[in-house]
Amino acid sequence: MNELGRLEDLPQDYRDELTAHNLVPLWPSLRGVLPPGVPTRQTRATHWPYATLKPLLLKAGELTPIEKAERRVLVLANPGHGLEKMQASAAMYLGMQLLLPGEWAPAHRHTPNAVRMVVEGTGAWSNVDGEKCEMLRGDLILTPTGLWHEHGHDGTEPVVWLDVLDLPLVYYMETSYHVNGGRQTIKPEHGERTYARGGVVPSPVFERSAKPYPMLRYPWADARAALESLATEQPDLDAVQVTYSNPETGGHCENILGFYALMLRPGQTLNLPARSPATVLHQIEGSASVHIEAQAFTLAEADTCCAPGYTAITLKNTSATQPAFLFMADETPLHQKLGVYEVR
Repeated sequence: MNELGRLEDLPQDYRDELTAHNLVPLWPSLRGVLPPGVPTRQTRATHWPYATLKPLLLKAGELTPIEKAERRVLVLANPGHGLEKMQASAAMYLGMQLLLPGEWAPAHRHTPNAVRMVVEGTGAWSNVDGEKCEMLRGDLILTPTGLWHEHGHDGTEPVVWLDVLDLPLVYYMETSYHVNGGRQTIKPEHGERTYARGGVVPSPVFERSAKPYPMLRYPWADARAALESLATEQPDLDAVQVTYSNPETGGHCENILGFYALMLRPGQTLNLPARSPATVLHQIEGSASVHIEAQAFTLAEADTCCAPGYTAITLKNTSATQPAFLFMADETPLHQKLGVYEVR
C-alpha cells in the first residue's frame, strides 16, 4: 500500500488558503475514513452490571421527582464514544428508566424509534398510540417514531425498564426532536391479542392492516414459550433464537434496529460470527459468560453489555441445569438498508 502524503508536507500558506475557503485535502486523512479491511470503530466492549446500576437509579428516584425529570433515566454510555455523547454504539442509545408507584411520565412523541425491555417490577404500563401496554418482566414494548406515548404506574413497587433507541443516528442526521402532549386517550384494542397466533393475520373483508406497526407489545411469556418449543422440537439447533417481527410484513418490528430473544441450553456454548452491526445483550433470566475479543464479562440477571461490530461473540450458559435467556438488539435493519450488512 502506498504511503500517502501528510498534511504537514504541504506548505503552510497553501494550508491556510484552503482553510480560508473551507477546503480540506483528502489524501492525508484517506486511510482514516477508509481503513484497510476493518472499519475504525469507537464502540468498545462494555458491561453495565445491574447490581451496580440499580442503587444509583433508585437514588435518582429520591433526588429527582418525575416532574423535574420527565423521563428518569440513567444512560448506559459507551466510553469509546465519550460519555457526553450518550450512545452505546454508532446507532444505539441505551437507558435504564425508573418509574415509582403513582408516578406518570407525561405524553410526548419524538422522531427516534424506541423500545422498552422491562427489567423488573409490576403495576406499570405504557400507553402507545392509545394502546395500553402492560409492563411485565421481559416484555418488549415498541414506541416507534412519531407515536404518542406516556408511562403510568398503578402498582406498589418500583418498575425499571431498558430503553433502546436509534437516537445517535437520528441526532447525527439533524432530525431529532420531540413534542409534548397531555393525557392520552386509551383505546380498547390490544395488538398482541389480535396477533396471538403465528401465521394467522386478521383480514376483515380480505383487507390487511394499514398500520405500519400493528403490534406494539410482545409479551415475554410468548417469546419464552417459542424458544422452549424450538429447543425441544429441534434439539440439534445450535442457536435457539427468535426475532421480534412485524406480523403483517414478516420484517423487523422496527425499521432501524433489530430485536431478538436467545435461549442458551444448560451449559451450552454458542459462537456468534463477526457481523458488521454492533450488538447489545441483556440478560433476562439466568446467567451467561460473554467473550468479546480479549474481554470477558459474566452477565447476571438484568445485566447489559455491548459488543462492537465486526467482532465475534462467544456466549456460555454458566448453569449446567437451567437455561439462560437473553434479549439482543443490533443495527442489522439499518445495515441492510444501507447495503453494508456483512457476516464474516
